[in-house]
Amino acid sequence: MPLINIQASVPAVADANSLLQELSSKLAELLGKPEKYVMTSLQCGVPMTFSGNTEPTCYVEVKSIGALDGSRTQEVSELVCSHIEQNLGIPADRTYIGFEDVPARLWGWNGSTFG
Repeated sequence: MPLINIQASVPAVADANSLLQELSSKLAELLGKPEKYVMTSLQCGVPMTFSGNTEPTCYVEVKSIGALDGSRTQEVSELVCSHIEQNLGIPADRTYIGFEDVPARLWGWNGSTFG
Protein backbone atom coordinates (compact mmCIF):
# COMPACT_ATOMS: atom_id res chain seq x y z
CA MET A 1 0.00 0.00 0.00
CA PRO A 2 2.81 2.52 0.49
CA LEU A 3 4.12 3.87 -2.80
CA ILE A 4 7.15 5.99 -3.59
CA ASN A 5 7.11 7.28 -7.17
CA ILE A 6 10.23 9.25 -8.15
CA GLN A 7 10.50 11.40 -11.26
CA ALA A 8 13.96 12.86 -11.84
CA SER A 9 15.48 14.98 -14.56
CA VAL A 10 18.87 13.25 -14.37
CA PRO A 11 19.73 10.41 -16.75
CA ALA A 12 19.46 6.81 -15.56
CA VAL A 13 21.43 5.88 -12.45
CA ALA A 14 23.86 2.99 -12.27
CA ASP A 15 22.17 1.06 -9.46
CA ALA A 16 18.50 2.05 -9.52
CA ASN A 17 17.34 -1.30 -8.12
CA SER A 18 19.51 -0.91 -5.04
CA LEU A 19 18.12 2.59 -4.40
CA LEU A 20 14.54 1.37 -4.80
CA GLN A 21 15.03 -1.65 -2.57
CA GLU A 22 16.59 0.45 0.18
CA LEU A 23 13.76 3.00 0.00
CA SER A 24 11.25 0.15 0.12
CA SER A 25 12.60 -1.34 3.32
CA LYS A 26 13.13 2.05 5.01
CA LEU A 27 9.62 3.26 4.10
CA ALA A 28 8.06 0.06 5.43
CA GLU A 29 9.97 0.49 8.67
CA LEU A 30 9.11 4.19 9.09
CA LEU A 31 5.42 3.69 8.35
CA GLY A 32 5.05 0.41 10.22
CA LYS A 33 3.75 -1.36 7.11
CA PRO A 34 4.66 -4.82 5.76
CA GLU A 35 7.26 -4.42 3.02
CA LYS A 36 5.43 -6.99 0.91
CA TYR A 37 2.93 -4.19 0.08
CA VAL A 38 5.46 -1.42 -0.66
CA MET A 39 5.93 -0.32 -4.28
CA THR A 40 8.78 1.88 -5.50
CA SER A 41 9.22 3.45 -8.91
CA LEU A 42 11.94 5.55 -10.52
CA GLN A 43 11.65 7.44 -13.80
CA CYS A 44 14.85 9.18 -14.89
CA GLY A 45 15.40 11.55 -17.78
CA VAL A 46 12.08 13.34 -17.24
CA PRO A 47 12.17 16.87 -18.72
CA MET A 48 11.60 19.17 -15.73
CA THR A 49 12.17 22.70 -14.53
CA PHE A 50 12.41 24.06 -11.00
CA SER A 51 12.98 27.67 -10.04
CA GLY A 52 12.88 28.62 -13.70
CA ASN A 53 15.83 26.45 -14.80
CA THR A 54 16.63 22.91 -15.93
CA GLU A 55 19.33 22.06 -13.38
CA PRO A 56 18.83 18.56 -11.89
CA THR A 57 15.53 18.34 -10.04
CA CYS A 58 13.16 15.73 -8.67
CA TYR A 59 9.50 15.21 -7.77
CA VAL A 60 8.50 12.40 -5.43
CA GLU A 61 5.03 11.10 -4.58
CA VAL A 62 4.56 9.17 -1.35
CA LYS A 63 1.16 7.56 -0.87
CA SER A 64 -0.08 5.28 1.86
CA ILE A 65 -3.18 4.07 3.63
CA GLY A 66 -2.79 5.77 6.99
CA ALA A 67 0.56 6.39 8.70
CA LEU A 68 1.26 9.72 6.97
CA ASP A 69 0.69 12.01 9.92
CA GLY A 70 2.78 15.14 10.43
CA SER A 71 5.65 13.51 12.33
CA ARG A 72 6.08 10.71 9.82
CA THR A 73 6.04 12.97 6.77
CA GLN A 74 9.01 14.86 8.22
CA GLU A 75 10.93 11.61 8.70
CA VAL A 76 10.02 10.35 5.23
CA SER A 77 11.05 13.68 3.71
CA GLU A 78 14.46 13.45 5.38
CA LEU A 79 14.89 9.83 4.25
CA VAL A 80 13.86 10.47 0.64
CA CYS A 81 15.87 13.67 0.24
CA SER A 82 19.04 12.12 1.62
CA HIS A 83 18.72 9.08 -0.65
CA ILE A 84 17.96 11.22 -3.70
CA GLU A 85 20.97 13.43 -3.01
CA GLN A 86 23.32 10.49 -2.37
CA ASN A 87 22.18 8.37 -5.32
CA LEU A 88 21.04 10.88 -7.95
CA GLY A 89 23.10 13.93 -6.96
CA ILE A 90 19.99 16.12 -6.72
CA PRO A 91 20.12 18.55 -3.77
CA ALA A 92 17.30 18.45 -1.24
CA ASP A 93 16.38 22.04 -2.09
CA ARG A 94 15.56 20.92 -5.66
CA THR A 95 13.26 18.08 -4.58
CA TYR A 96 9.53 18.38 -3.95
CA ILE A 97 7.65 15.60 -2.19
CA GLY A 98 3.88 15.23 -2.34
CA PHE A 99 2.26 13.16 0.42
CA GLU A 100 -1.16 11.56 0.14
CA ASP A 101 -2.93 9.58 2.83
CA VAL A 102 -5.32 7.44 0.77
CA PRO A 103 -8.55 5.97 2.22
CA ALA A 104 -8.37 2.14 2.20
CA ARG A 105 -11.51 1.92 0.04
CA LEU A 106 -9.72 3.93 -2.69
CA TRP A 107 -6.62 1.73 -2.92
CA GLY A 108 -7.05 -1.31 -5.14
CA TRP A 109 -5.00 -4.51 -5.15
CA ASN A 110 -5.50 -8.10 -6.18
CA GLY A 111 -8.95 -7.52 -7.65
CA SER A 112 -10.30 -5.75 -4.57
CA THR A 113 -9.51 -2.83 -2.27
CA PHE A 114 -7.99 -2.58 1.19
CA GLY A 115 -11.19 -1.19 2.71
